[in-house]
Amino acid sequence: MTIHKEGKGILLTIFAVIAMIDIAAYFLWSEESPLLVKLIVGFSLFVFLFFVNFFRSPKRDFVGFEEGMVVAPADGKVVVIEPTMEDEYLNEKRIQVSIFMSVFNVHANWYPTHGKVVYYTHNDGRFMAANLPKSSTENERATVVIETSSKTRILVRQIAGALARRIVTYAMEGHECRVNDHLGFIKFGSRVDLFLPMGSEILVKMKQNVVGNKTIIARLPKTEA
Repeated sequence: MTIHKEGKGILLTIFAVIAMIDIAAYFLWSEESPLLVKLIVGFSLFVFLFFVNFFRSPKRDFVGFEEGMVVAPADGKVVVIEPTMEDEYLNEKRIQVSIFMSVFNVHANWYPTHGKVVYYTHNDGRFMAANLPKSSTENERATVVIETSSKTRILVRQIAGALARRIVTYAMEGHECRVNDHLGFIKFGSRVDLFLPMGSEILVKMKQNVVGNKTIIARLPKTEA
C-alpha cells in the first residue's frame, strides 16, 4: 500500500512520539504492571495503523474517458444533488453534487475531467461538520474551476470538516489537468462539491457510495446551459 506524500511527515512524527511513549512505559511499568504496558503498546499500534490507513493513496487509473464525462473527485457518500446558485465565481444556477468523506475514506482528491485550470482560490473559514449545507460557503475551502475543451466550466470545491484543519490543493491557474491526476488532499473528515451545468445527466443517486477516479458522476450537456 502506498502512503500519500502529504502523510509521510505526519506519520514519522506520530511514530516517533508513540515509540517514546512505549519505551517509557516499558521502563517504568514492565515489572510492576506488564498488562498495562501491553495495553499501551496495543493502543499505540492501533493509533498508528489508523493514521497509516487514513493517508493511504491507492493507484487508480480511469480507463475509457470520453469528452463530457465527470468522474468522482473523491471517495465517499453522495449527500447533495440539487440545483443551487453558485455565486463565488460562476454566478449562475448549477447542479450541485456533494461527496462527504468520513475519516475511513481515502482522502486524496482527483481532477474530475480533462481541461485547463482557469481559477483557483483558498478561503479561510469555520470548521463545522462537512455534511451540513452551510459548510460549502462557511467552512475553510479551496475552489478550482476547470474549463474543458468544449469551453464548459466545472467548479470543484474542497471543504474542510469538523476535524479537518488543512486543505492541500495542487491546482494552479493556467495548468492543464487530466483525470488520473491528483487535485489535492484534505486531512480528516471533509467534503468535495461539484457544480455542473444545468442539463447535465447525473448518473449517481443520493446516499450512493462513490469511488474517487472510478465512479462516473455525470455527463455534461453538449452545449452549456
